[in-house]
Amino acid sequence: MKTRKRVIKYYVLILSFFAIAFIIASGNQKMNIVTSNINNVKSLKSSRLETKSNIFNSRTKLVTNTSDIKKYGSNSKVEFNGTLTGYGPDCPGCGGIVACRPNPNVLNGKIYFNDNEYGKLRILAADYSIPCGSIVKISNFKFIDGNEFYGIVLDRGSAIVGLTMDLLYPSEKDTLIIGRQYNIHFVIQRWGW
Repeated sequence: MKTRKRVIKYYVLILSFFAIAFIIASGNQKMNIVTSNINNVKSLKSSRLETKSNIFNSRTKLVTNTSDIKKYGSNSKVEFNGTLTGYGPDCPGCGGIVACRPNPNVLNGKIYFNDNEYGKLRILAADYSIPCGSIVKISNFKFIDGNEFYGIVLDRGSAIVGLTMDLLYPSEKDTLIIGRQYNIHFVIQRWGW
């Protein structure tokens, strides 16, 4: 019986050694993602492995203009301070269908999009320098007590240029409360689809 226990301990020790060696050799690290909606209700908790070779998750570039967003965005996280406004699907000139695929109809008050990787996200309109499907972490927003929330770029707008983003609300009348907010912190977590 004692010999059997020693053999089992020996095999467990060898398996543990190989598991640790594999993790170190592969260079993976565990990363938890927690997103919350505009009311700061947590909507997703996921874990995934990120490799060291994934440059996008290992560097963050602070930028001050859209040409730098284009230049660095596909290779690293890009962060910047800008302006946040709100819009409704019933705004003048809006058709109720967002500009980016899968082109959901938002006239029915659906202001969220369910992303396969990040879960439930607010829909954003952004400058053409930020590709459709980009995930953006937004913080320093007055109506969520300093906490951040996540959005997905699924729309464009003629007035949404530069370092400004537009947050979708169920109706244009709902946007009056937020107005135009400055010094909002944006971090692009994922570069497009």
